[in-house]
Amino acid sequence: MKPSEINFSIIIPVYNRPQEIDELLESLTKQNFSDRFEVLIIEDGSNQKSDLIAEKYKKQLDLKYFFKENSGAGESRNFGMQKATGNYFIILDSDVIVPNQYLSVIKNTLESNFTDAFGGPDAAHKNFSALQKAINYSMTSFLTTGGIRGKKNGVGRFQLRSFNMGLSKKAFEVTQGFSAMKTGEDIDLTFRLWENSLETQLITQAFVYHKRRSSLKQFFKQTYSFGKARPILNRKYPESAKITFWFPSLFILGWVLSLLLLYFDYHILFDLYFLYMFILLSDSFLKNYLNPFIAWLSLITSFTQFLGYGLGFLKSQFFTKKN
Repeated sequence: MKPSEINFSIIIPVYNRPQEIDELLESLTKQNFSDRFEVLIIEDGSNQKSDLIAEKYKKQLDLKYFFKENSGAGESRNFGMQKATGNYFIILDSDVIVPNQYLSVIKNTLESNFTDAFGGPDAAHKNFSALQKAINYSMTSFLTTGGIRGKKNGVGRFQLRSFNMGLSKKAFEVTQGFSAMKTGEDIDLTFRLWENSLETQLITQAFVYHKRRSSLKQFFKQTYSFGKARPILNRKYPESAKITFWFPSLFILGWVLSLLLLYFDYHILFDLYFLYMFILLSDSFLKNYLNPFIAWLSLITSFTQFLGYGLGFLKSQFFTKKN
């Protein structure tokens, strides 16, 4: 495909989130982008449908709305790519907002360095709640498990994340898109792209504002699912397994051990955790414009992240039947 011939189709699966779709579509109407692009909303069997929201934007966007039986986000994305008329698919989660330059950044990057797939990072919008900003910090900070989520230059082979990614029509046809996995399907797709000699890249400036989850319970469930998926991916792609995937589990086990050792007046391990918490608190304070409340929330969300991912990883590693 010649870069000048790229035509974007934006695929957005949605499940019971009409308000999120409204905000996302509004942001797409504000793109500083002169080329034509289409938007496909794939309603995945929702009870709270987004059809009226979609209708609201049909005069401003080349927009198509589809309702299908519930099958999960991966199959809904595949459905959208099958229906799309463009030759390069941009896949977004319904809980993101795109900045005005988003599409132009992607087009300019692909014109200078074309790859059949790309991923972009996420950020917290100034209007997000304090908890959403704290969750964003935990999911993107180098001090947690989120250190490589789009903050570094020079990342070699970037693993895609489905909340903000792109895929050429050729890549979709070669891989058949997302697998039936409910979590980790984006990483699974990345490995299959590489197996077919199709390259990925990180476009650092193609970021989106990602609202993520609005409660600690939802965030815990999300990170728990991430943790459960990793051993499955490790078994499916043994060469991808890394010792770092164990860190959240070891972090939680070490924290429990540090509390037990305090009973025997052994403070060294607890002191190390306290030092880590102080560094994390200070870093969040500086990165969130000296907001102490968000900094304290970042401690809670970071421990929630470690706990969710770590427990999910251990359960999948030791207590899930291996196929």
